[in-house]
Amino acid sequence: MAMDKSKVAIGFIVAGVLTVFFGTVLTFVGPIIIDDQVVKNTVIDPKNEMSYTMWKDVPVPFYMSVYFFNVLNPKEILDGEKPMVEQKGPYVYRKRIQKDNITFHANGTVSYREYRTYFFEPSMSSGNESDVVTIPNMLVLGAAVMMENMPFPVRLMMSATFKTFKEGTFLTKPVGELMWGYDSGLVDFLNKYLPGMLPTSGKFGLFADFNSSNTGLFTIHTGKDDIRKVHKVDSWNGLTELNYWRTPQCNMINGTAGQMWPPFMTRESTLPFYSPDACRSMELVYQRDGQMKGIPLYRYVAPKTLFANGTDYAPNEGFCPCRQSGLLNVSSCRHNSPVFISHPHFFNADPVLLDYVLGLNPTEDEHGLFIDIHPLTGVPLNVSIRLQLNLYMKRVSGITETGKISEVVMPMIWFEESGYIDGPILTTFHTNLVILPSVMEYMQYGFITLGLVTIVIAALVHHKVKASFTENGVHYQERKEKCTINNSEK
Repeated sequence: MAMDKSKVAIGFIVAGVLTVFFGTVLTFVGPIIIDDQVVKNTVIDPKNEMSYTMWKDVPVPFYMSVYFFNVLNPKEILDGEKPMVEQKGPYVYRKRIQKDNITFHANGTVSYREYRTYFFEPSMSSGNESDVVTIPNMLVLGAAVMMENMPFPVRLMMSATFKTFKEGTFLTKPVGELMWGYDSGLVDFLNKYLPGMLPTSGKFGLFADFNSSNTGLFTIHTGKDDIRKVHKVDSWNGLTELNYWRTPQCNMINGTAGQMWPPFMTRESTLPFYSPDACRSMELVYQRDGQMKGIPLYRYVAPKTLFANGTDYAPNEGFCPCRQSGLLNVSSCRHNSPVFISHPHFFNADPVLLDYVLGLNPTEDEHGLFIDIHPLTGVPLNVSIRLQLNLYMKRVSGITETGKISEVVMPMIWFEESGYIDGPILTTFHTNLVILPSVMEYMQYGFITLGLVTIVIAALVHHKVKASFTENGVHYQERKEKCTINNSEK
């Protein structure tokens, strides 16, 4: 009976050792299995139903919130006083993104055009598209700066043209018209007699080019040959580099198209992406770890050098001619109109820009941009890209509409494009990439623990059985010896 117990105990020890071995193997194999699943699911391939649908139709609700800088003292500005503005908004639009003309190529790349459509969301807005606001007239003030070095008679003629078409220095119009376009006799006249001078051939509006338009022909890597290349831009409109800027480094098309990034990110990774709207590549840097509904994330933000000028940050010299730090001169890709991009309210910019305009109040929470990324897959969980559109304006002799305007970089609008993963996609994401890896982790430690406990208990049982077997053997020997003595005495 004792021998049977001993054999069972040894059997349990062997089972325990095998369980520990299996758990240990799982600690090495588990992450490999997960990584392999990540690679399989992040390659751009119609067979990967979830990730391909996410990439193709971006099912996450995206919103564009627009804030106008309503000019409070237009008459005083013409007399050379500081502009005074008040922020109006947000006017919120739901953004629908859809990829079309999707073509896979033999070299592991895929081409597509991405179309975007905007729908006004009154319930999320703090006003309506019929709200009237006053902003600088880009047609007049932009043209004035562009014509500054033209012969004086040409400037006089331009000023006379503005008067003919009743174009003033400032526009007071409904938000909807300023956004998506309004009829302008001047625009019609210029398009007829000077075709190509203006970016639009129809109505003139700040976002007229955005609605029902595409962002150009992108060709990106599918990740089939090398997962580290997935989503990275191979070419844009057939170009592998730009020609807007003055140095090869500034003309580089770096990173992805700005929606997803390669998996297996570390805190040292950066987030490079090419933005057709900003006409350049940008790069965000790691700020901190975080969590969204139990999913681990890395927060990436714009470095202070993003819109720094060439004096403060030498590599940006190619984006010049520069003004103060915090402004990106996009005139070279905006038909030479004096337009600058910055962070909203001149956040992270030279403080002198705030001195020129009254009514601005920059804070990181409200005006900094960020992208929260799930580092294992490179999928953004929460995005908030915030940019401001500014017009450089000044007095230009001969164009009387400019009055005595002081030289100023004038904020007109700022907008935020935001979206976050929610609903069924978040659930699937959470199950596949948080719960399953956790279960696997608990399983491996569970097996090791169970194996060790089994070994210890079985060893104790075996030891006890052995001890009792030895003890019984001694007693049996003693009894045998006693019997022998008794028999011999008889």
